[in-house]
Amino acid sequence: MNSNEQLVEEAINGNDQAFLQLIQLYKMDLYKTALSFLRNEEEAIEAIQEITYRAYKNIQTVQESAYFKTWLIRIMINYCNDQLKKKKQVVVNEEIINIQGISENHTRMELKDAMLGLDDRSREILTLKYFNDMKIKEIASTMQCPEGTVKTWLNKALKALRDKLEDKGGDIHV
Repeated sequence: MNSNEQLVEEAINGNDQAFLQLIQLYKMDLYKTALSFLRNEEEAIEAIQEITYRAYKNIQTVQESAYFKTWLIRIMINYCNDQLKKKKQVVVNEEIINIQGISENHTRMELKDAMLGLDDRSREILTLKYFNDMKIKEIASTMQCPEGTVKTWLNKALKALRDKLEDKGGDIHV
């Protein structure tokens, strides 16, 4: 058991200081996740506060200390998705597009339109993979599904994004 897992065990057993250390340790990951979904610094900071509260309240539900970070990120994703549904906003993350090597011939508007056309799961999986640099195994754990399923979803999401951009008549090099 590494030191982070030990901190998780202590937090589960009621050690508030250990919990605060864990939140501090994963604060940037939570912030990047929130920002990629909400696209607003103030809302991202507010999301971290809310997630800290929710995680503290439900720390006993952590079943595997090695997956604490994954558990936190999942809470953040669920919170962000709820916020977006409330506002009826959809978030587009241009960095996902750039990482995939889609040519710069597309304007930000075309990219946003293409991302808006994707389903929630596709946007979520692209965000986790390319904005948060999560590995397939981590995404599978976060989304609570097999790694093969994540690979399939990722390929479908990228294909759907390419198709949407091609429909706009752009030249794509992916």
